[in-house]
Amino acid sequence: MLARIRKSMEERDEGFTLVELLVVVIIIGILAAIAIPTFLNQREKAWARAAQSDLRNAATQAESYFGDNGTYPTLAQLTGDYAVKTSDGVTLAVISQSDTAYCMSADHANLPATKTYYFSSATGKPSLTVCT
Repeated sequence: MLARIRKSMEERDEGFTLVELLVVVIIIGILAAIAIPTFLNQREKAWARAAQSDLRNAATQAESYFGDNGTYPTLAQLTGDYAVKTSDGVTLAVISQSDTAYCMSADHANLPATKTYYFSSATGKPSLTVCT
């Protein structure tokens, strides 16, 4: 009995059937369909966070400038000790600035135009709401 089982195991062809291979390909396709949109969404979140982080850094430098000079700086004045290094693709701008308040904006080259972030000295945090 054991000899017959052993003989049939030795003579049996090894490999995968076409159905088994198709099932594996379908499973990989389903996993890719789930993973790719999630990955792209994470990239967009990272770009948005980079813009927000650069805004916070610029605000810190603006407050330091204010502490030393008594007025808030323009973007051109944020140099030297007050220099702001931005992330790749992020553009900063000072929208309005006075002796007592400022408003800055940041956008990332890979984000849509509707995703421009603003930082107001009045609110103290980045938001999508245009500050004046």
